Amino acid sequence: MEVRARAPGKIILAGEHAVVHGSAAVAASIGLYTSVSLRLPSPDDNDDTLTLHLMDVGLEFSWPIGRIKEILPHSVNNDASSPTTCSEETIKLILTVLEDFNIPEANIGIASGVVSFLWLYTSILGNKAAKVIVSSELPLGSGLGSSAAFCVSLSGAMLALSGSVEVDFDQDGWISFGEKAQQLANKWAFEGEKIIHGKPSGIDNTVSTFGNLIKFKAGALSCIKSNMTLKMLITNTKVGRNTKALVASVAERKKRHPDAMTSVFAAVDFISNEFASIIQSASNFDDDVTNNEQRISELMEMNQGLLRCMGVSHTSIETVLQTTAKYDLTSKLTGAGGGGCVLTLLPALLSATVIDKVVGELEQDEFQCLVAEIGGNGLEFRFDRRS
Repeated sequence: MEVRARAPGKIILAGEHAVVHGSAAVAASIGLYTSVSLRLPSPDDNDDTLTLHLMDVGLEFSWPIGRIKEILPHSVNNDASSPTTCSEETIKLILTVLEDFNIPEANIGIASGVVSFLWLYTSILGNKAAKVIVSSELPLGSGLGSSAAFCVSLSGAMLALSGSVEVDFDQDGWISFGEKAQQLANKWAFEGEKIIHGKPSGIDNTVSTFGNLIKFKAGALSCIKSNMTLKMLITNTKVGRNTKALVASVAERKKRHPDAMTSVFAAVDFISNEFASIIQSASNFDDDVTNNEQRISELMEMNQGLLRCMGVSHTSIETVLQTTAKYDLTSKLTGAGGGGCVLTLLPALLSATVIDKVVGELEQDEFQCLVAEIGGNGLEFRFDRRS
């Protein structure tokens, strides 16, 4: 039996950094996915190993099930219906099974993802043999939620074969879990994210699980159903950024200029709320679409200006903004800033020729360009009955 699952990445449309200081923010899924294929061997296969193949980094890991039982005795009595946190002691134990693999220095950050995989797998499916293949359309470490999509797609595939959620094995095509199963997958994915990031907000995995858009403020998340088709050019500057340092720098600026920065954060709050309102109430009439795109463009422009006020832009980001502005397109950074990715709104009537010109010019600066629809489906899965 084989199951395939996929989960989307995410972007922050409005509210970066200001959300830490009480403002609202809006996040959305993007039409770029991490995909997982999970195959359980048949009784005739006589296979007693667990294999993980990370296609995008060219790494493969394989462990005898006996070794898994030895390191992770909880796998004998797993309970997929009750997500649990991996302790620091268990993380150290899991790391010992990676010592036999020569992970290149350039991919050393992959180790936490493998630990997350082993914890999720043994907690949900126990100590069964399996072959798991992971591939992704998302660039790693760029602020597009690649680790969350990894954890969500893994959790979805594992739960689909765990017997702990209701699934229709005879249904064709991509299908979604019911609400309870979605919630369970999201909780497991969050446990995986905690292994990778320590103290994640939970926003990335929630967007990846449920799709569409999410507005969040003061720790409260609310799902938004989009009534508007949005397409964005996502430009990866390939400039690494230190999120913690950038968050700290904004906090320091607030200490130095409390009144001014409070006003900045308040303005961002209005922008995020208006952004969410436009997307929820939009219609598909041509005049309305053009008007709404103009309003969103203006909100993005204002938000980027306020992010400059916070001190989190970067020369690479400004280069993207200058290039897209030549084509009358509006862009803003997404995520932590200081590099990372930039969003450019692509109006519905924009020709493919113009998009190609913009992409070509940005790629000359060695940026990576991805075009994606915003606010689509979240976690989905399908069964391959030929396996």
